[in-house]
Formats: sequence, C-alpha cells, structure tokens
Amino acid sequence: MKLKRFLALFHARNQEFIRDKSAFGWNVIFPVIIVFGFYFAFSSGPIDLYKVGSYPSAAISDKQFGDFFKMKHVKIISVTDLEDAIAKIERHQLDMLFDHTKKQYWINPESPAAYILEKLYLGSLVGVQDTQNSYSKHLQSGNEIRYVDWLVPGVMAMNMMFSALFGVGFVIVRYRKNGVLKRLKATPLTALEFLSAQVCSRLLLILAITILIYAGINYFIHFRMNGSYFDLIFVFTLGAFSLISMGLIVSARIANEEFASGLLNLLSWPMMFLSGVWFSLEGVHPYLQKMAMIFPLTHLISGARAIMIDGASLADISTHLITLTIMAILFLFIGAISFRWD
Repeated sequence: MKLKRFLALFHARNQEFIRDKSAFGWNVIFPVIIVFGFYFAFSSGPIDLYKVGSYPSAAISDKQFGDFFKMKHVKIISVTDLEDAIAKIERHQLDMLFDHTKKQYWINPESPAAYILEKLYLGSLVGVQDTQNSYSKHLQSGNEIRYVDWLVPGVMAMNMMFSALFGVGFVIVRYRKNGVLKRLKATPLTALEFLSAQVCSRLLLILAITILIYAGINYFIHFRMNGSYFDLIFVFTLGAFSLISMGLIVSARIANEEFASGLLNLLSWPMMFLSGVWFSLEGVHPYLQKMAMIFPLTHLISGARAIMIDGASLADISTHLITLTIMAILFLFIGAISFRWD
C-alpha cells in the first residue's frame, strides 16, 4: 500500500463527508437531540426510587398518613383504573397501591421495594392521631413475574424494529445510490411490485428469525406464556408490517446512505427508549407517556406483553391492533406515493 494513494483517498472521503451537508448535519444534530431529550426526561426533579399508586389521589390526608406521601424519592401516581393498577403490582410496575375509598393497600410480597415502602408507611403512622382509620393490607396473588419475562417481549420487538427499519429503508437507499433502481425502472417491473416484494421478503425473514430466537432462548429460560402463541405471532406480524412500512417512508426518495442512517437512528432510538423496552413508563413525565403512543413499537410491545404475561386475547388488545393497522396503512400509502426510482 502506497501512502500517497491512501492519503488521497483519505482526503477525498473527508471532503465528501463535509460537503454532504445532510449527512454532516445529522451527525452533529442527532447527538444534541439525544442529549437534550434525556435531559428533559430525567432532570425534572429528584430520582424516584419507589412508585406508589393512589386511588383516587385527591383522598390523601396528612392526618392519616403523616409524612409518607411527602418523602423524597417516592413518586405518587394517580390511578384511575383500580383493577389495572392491581395488575401492575404483580408486574412490579407499581411498588405499592392505596385504595382510599375502601381504606386498603396492596403490595407484592416478592418485591424488595414493596417491603421497604411498607416499613416506611407503618413507621409514618407512629404518633399520627387518626390511627383508627389505618388501612388494611392485601397481598396480590399470582406467580412471581421475573424481570426476564417482562423484558423479553420488548427485546424481541426491538430486534424486529431494527431489522425492519434498516433492512428495508437502508437497503433501498443503497439500491438507489448504486443505480440498481434505475436499471429496474427500465424493466416492466412496477413500483408497487417492487415495494410489495421488499415488504413481504423482509416480513418473512423477520418472523422466521424472531420465532427461531424465541424458541431457542425459551428452551433454556422458559418464558412465562399465559396467552396463545397464535395471538402472539399475529401481533408480531402486524407490528413488523407497521415498522417495515415506516422504513419505506425513509427510503422513498433519499439517495444518500449516511443521511438515511441518520433518519433511521432518529426514528429507532426514541422508540427504543420511550416504548417501554427496558423499563416501565409508569412515573415518567406525562408528555413522554403521550409521545410514546405515537410509536408503533409501543403498541407492539404492549400487545405482546399483555398476551404473554396477562394471557390477553386479541379482543383484549384490540386498541393496539387497530392502531398498528392504521399506522401500517398510513406509512405504506405515504411510502408508495412518494417513491421514486432515481
């Protein structure tokens, strides 16, 4: 290897990157967006270590609870659906739950956080005048849900997301940049035929890989599965189709791989952190909870978790299914009408 040729190529590549304003801009702007996004999400106040549900929140009385609801690092979450909140106690999404209408509280006996909170609650009652109105204790029945049981639907869905977005969006952009699409345009092949083949091929690959990975890992770990495998495959299929359709929007007209990579990362990273892959969204900023609902990954993970953990049927998660269907049709329509060969 001659140093002169190496330096010439090195210089040319640097110039190409700097002169490409779109690619250069995304490499500069994207990290700034991520940093400010995390700043907004996690710097609104002290870190909340414990999550306590209150039904309804307006019933909290200092006379009955002392300083319990004023303690630092205890996040008070207003509950509107008591049955749903009780289910969250079992899934460790809530550490403690108070029902002020019937003067009772729930904890999960398998939760270390619940044990600490109960000790704090009982300690806060010492010296309180209205102790005759103390709340009765209830333990949420049911088998313990391991973190891996809660995590696996999110991890599987996240892997599908990256495969769908980059496997379709990035590949088609590369085809356009290399002139493959221009040569295909000269053939009788239509845009609808080309896009349909891309979607079906990627969908088949994603489902095959997902099923293989799930079966292989489940052989050793034995995930909790209370619902139907058919329902789970249906949700994964609809979610993958929605994510693939989203990838088509990015690849419809862009001809620069680095710019496409920036856009795909801009879509995938917020979904990965705001759709509940790694942690529950209970207690985060309300605006972030609302923002998460615009992502197809959120509905995919919520539907899969409901089937695997709660044993839900397709009718029980119909809201998520309808949302995924609308998103898939909308994304596919936008991608199809804006697609160009060159």
